[in-house]
Amino acid sequence: MAQHFLLSAAARTLSLRKIYRDGEEAAYETFCKMRWAETDGEAVCPDCGCTETYKIATRRKFKCKACLRQFSVTSGTIFASRKMAFVDLLAAICITVNATKGLSMLQLSRDLDCQYKTAFVLAHKLREAMALEVQTGEVLDGHVEIDGAYFGGHIRPENLKEDRVDRRLKEHQTGKRRVVIVMRERLGRTLPKVAMAEAEGVALVHENVGRMATLSADEASHWDMLHDGWPVDRINHSLAYSDHGKHTNWAESYFSRLRRMVQGQHHHVSPKYLHQYANQAAWLEDNRRTDNGSLAYGLVVNAMQSPVSRAWKGYWQRAA
Repeated sequence: MAQHFLLSAAARTLSLRKIYRDGEEAAYETFCKMRWAETDGEAVCPDCGCTETYKIATRRKFKCKACLRQFSVTSGTIFASRKMAFVDLLAAICITVNATKGLSMLQLSRDLDCQYKTAFVLAHKLREAMALEVQTGEVLDGHVEIDGAYFGGHIRPENLKEDRVDRRLKEHQTGKRRVVIVMRERLGRTLPKVAMAEAEGVALVHENVGRMATLSADEASHWDMLHDGWPVDRINHSLAYSDHGKHTNWAESYFSRLRRMVQGQHHHVSPKYLHQYANQAAWLEDNRRTDNGSLAYGLVVNAMQSPVSRAWKGYWQRAA
C-alpha cells in the first residue's frame, strides 16, 4: 500500500525549528527575496519602479535615489505597518499552512505569544492572500461538480420541552445562516461562493463555468435549470453516493474540510467573514499535495503582491 503524501518526508520541507534557528535576519532576507524576486532581493521603489536605492540600515528601510521616497519591504503590501518581527511573521505563516484543517486564533496567539486580536487580524490577512489563488476570475472548465452546504445560524433549544419551538420555521431563524456554494473541477480548481440560498448557485454557474464544461450535481430541484446550458450528471444521495462515475465526491471533500475547520477549530464563524474561511479551505484543498515549505513561501509571495488591506486595519495595524 502506497504511503499517503502527508505522511512522507517530502511533505515536510519547512519547520518552526528551522525558522527560529535561522533567526530574524534570515527571515527578513526571505521577505526581501519574495518581494523583489526579479532583482534577487534588491529593493525596487514601489512608487516609481527605480532600482537605484540605498539602505537605511538603522531602520531597515530603503530610500529611492530618483523620487527620494523612503520605504520598507512591506510598504504597500498586506503587511504594511506591521509591528511583528519577520521571524514571527514567517513562523505564523508556517503554522497556518501546517494546519490542514484550520487553526483557532487562541492557539495561534499562544504559539506566537501575541494578543488574540493580533493573531485574528494576521490570520485574516493571510486568508486575503490565499484568495488571490482562489478567486482568480477565470472560468472553470472540464468536468465541474457543484454543491452547497449551510453554515451558522444555530438556534439553541430551550431547556423545557414545552418552551421549544420548531427551529426549521423562518420566523424562528436568526438570519445568520449562510450557504457556501462550491464549484470544483475534477483534478482542478475549487471556487467557493457564499449566498443566502443554494438556489443562487444556478446564477453563479452561469457566471463562473465555461459553456464547454460538463457538470455533476445532486437531485436538488433548483439544479434542474442547469440542463438548459450544460450536460449534467445527477446523483441521488438518498440512494447512493456514487453511481458509475456520477458523483459529487470532490465537492463533498471540500465541505468535509470546511466543516472540520468551522466546527472543529473555530466553533463559530460570523457570516460576515465566512467567505474568507471558505477561500482558505479551497486553497488548502487545491494544494493538498504540495509540501509545506512551498506553501509557506508561496503564501509569502501572495502576501507581498497583495495591496494594503482595507478590511483589516485599525489603531494597532494602520495602513501605510
